[in-house]
Amino acid sequence: MPTPRKEQVSKHSNGHYHCVSRAVRRAFLCGFDKQSGCNYEHRRQWILDRLEILAGQFSVEVCAYAIMSNHYHLVLHVDYEQSLTWDADEVVKRWCTLFPPQALKDSDDNQIDVEVVNAYFSRLAADEEKVTLWRERLADLSWFMRCLNEPVARQANKEDKCTGRFWEGRFKSQALLDDAALVSCMAYVDLNPVRAAIAQTPEDSEFTSFAARVEIQKKSVSKPEPQSQWLLPFAETKKTGKPQATQNTHVCLPISQEEYFELVDWTGRCIRDGKRGAIPAHIQPILQRLEIKQDNWIDGIQHYGNHFYKVVGIMRHLLEETERQGRKWFKGQSAARLLYQ
Repeated sequence: MPTPRKEQVSKHSNGHYHCVSRAVRRAFLCGFDKQSGCNYEHRRQWILDRLEILAGQFSVEVCAYAIMSNHYHLVLHVDYEQSLTWDADEVVKRWCTLFPPQALKDSDDNQIDVEVVNAYFSRLAADEEKVTLWRERLADLSWFMRCLNEPVARQANKEDKCTGRFWEGRFKSQALLDDAALVSCMAYVDLNPVRAAIAQTPEDSEFTSFAARVEIQKKSVSKPEPQSQWLLPFAETKKTGKPQATQNTHVCLPISQEEYFELVDWTGRCIRDGKRGAIPAHIQPILQRLEIKQDNWIDGIQHYGNHFYKVVGIMRHLLEETERQGRKWFKGQSAARLLYQ
């Protein structure tokens, strides 16, 4: 029996989650379908464009993504505390950007009077009950995924000239309980095309967050520019000390961009060559700081999907989550002992 989402996701608190949605039966989300001869490659951009919109309005940030042929992976950070800093006007503006009120639409020329809009928004902002509901939804993982999957399904069905279910079912999610679980999951997601033999290297993997970050890095070589606004930024790690948040955000990933690029690139080469190899000396401090066992890193990334189920983390965090949910055991405890210190 599926676990209720409310038990998997801690409401009213921050957290990281790995989410997966898969197209129903043999339906192609993206790419070329050999059976029908149709090319659905353009659908990847649908998801990417929608992600950018949602990340700009929700209090949910994208850490990593990989859009495959019939499914996609997301690593998301729910920042509930950020939503509490929004005033009523900000909440209404964000919600109405996602769900434009029918009352504001002009049937003649689609031009909206600014005064009418301001007056309408003011009335909405004065409704405390409605604002509270929308604030919670804008910091809700399920609403984020709903606002991503529903438009894509409608658009795909319209293109295919059919009706019915497009997604296999509700999205699957894993709670990432600590920094070790977060970085491991990000590497697993970014290396999906390499593991599937679709790409030779992580930077050649189209429609992944790794390739997007590499492209941003290339463009900012001559003139420094901020990272993509809808991708959670990396930390600026000092040689001695813990990762530091960037000036533009109070939240960052627990690893620097240089360290993450090196770690994923090295891991991708081992996976591609079919060799486990040895951890290079300059990568050891990264894994040690994240409490990841070096010898089992490659095996953990290659078989990540089979090792863990609903939650991922080092053993003490898994035991704490098991107790919180009133369970006796979680799949993945044996893997956690092998992969995490």
